[in-house]
Amino acid sequence: MLQYPQIDPVAISLGPLNVHWYGLMYLVGLGGGWWLATRRARRPGAVMNEQQVGDLVFWVALGVILGGRLGYVLFYNFDQFLQQPLSLFAVWEGGMAFHGGLIGVILAMLLFARKQGLRFFQVADFVAPLVPIGLGAGRIGNFINGELWGRATDLPWAMQFPGAGEVYRHPSQLYQFALEGVVLFALLWWFSSRPRPLMAVSGLFLAGYGSFRILVEFVREPDAHLGYLAFDWLTMGQLLSLPMVVAGVGLMIWGYRYYGNDLSAATAGAKVAKPTGKRSTGKNS
Repeated sequence: MLQYPQIDPVAISLGPLNVHWYGLMYLVGLGGGWWLATRRARRPGAVMNEQQVGDLVFWVALGVILGGRLGYVLFYNFDQFLQQPLSLFAVWEGGMAFHGGLIGVILAMLLFARKQGLRFFQVADFVAPLVPIGLGAGRIGNFINGELWGRATDLPWAMQFPGAGEVYRHPSQLYQFALEGVVLFALLWWFSSRPRPLMAVSGLFLAGYGSFRILVEFVREPDAHLGYLAFDWLTMGQLLSLPMVVAGVGLMIWGYRYYGNDLSAATAGAKVAKPTGKRSTGKNS
């Protein structure tokens, strides 16, 4: 068995202000995604330039925060929301949901694409390989906080988590970091390194994340106030991830069937602004 590293969730204390590692992980995800997005924008035939990337990052960050919080309240804590509707704004209590964040990002990309004169899936295919950076960073934040732990096990790498009793458990946050962060990033970065049909990269992201999330949920402890939804194994995470797999496979089939012989469709119709010579700097479930 392994010893859980007792890491102070507060990274920096400046008088009454406490900066938590979990919050810093969001900055790592957004900053890493921004850096890689600017690299992608420099590729020949990129659908947007570095200035547009800066605008896109703002929209995506807004979608992640608003959608993630709203999704957590509606998907995982709806009873409390009915009793206390203002709990939706109690962000200091924690609580973010990936599936809500995904919906928020989709809406943000729709608005951005419309504003920039781009197709939605041009933007989505551009963004998809960057998302695992934020996913992986978020799971490290969960691990540092000692939350969202796994089910009981006697495997050699099991750990005792604070607040989880004396039971040794799967470090499921690290499983998700490895699969949703490292493996999914490598897969998408490799897949998108060559021209692909429109929708294919987005489809692979949805199918890949959904599959990995469903697998990890088999060893992750379900939320105490929800438990198993059915069959003594079906969790909310699996229920929300299954449509992602179906949609992802459908998008890949659609993309290859209708755009497979026209790889230029991924950039067709793009209205990319001319470079200005200035570079832009600019508890989840």
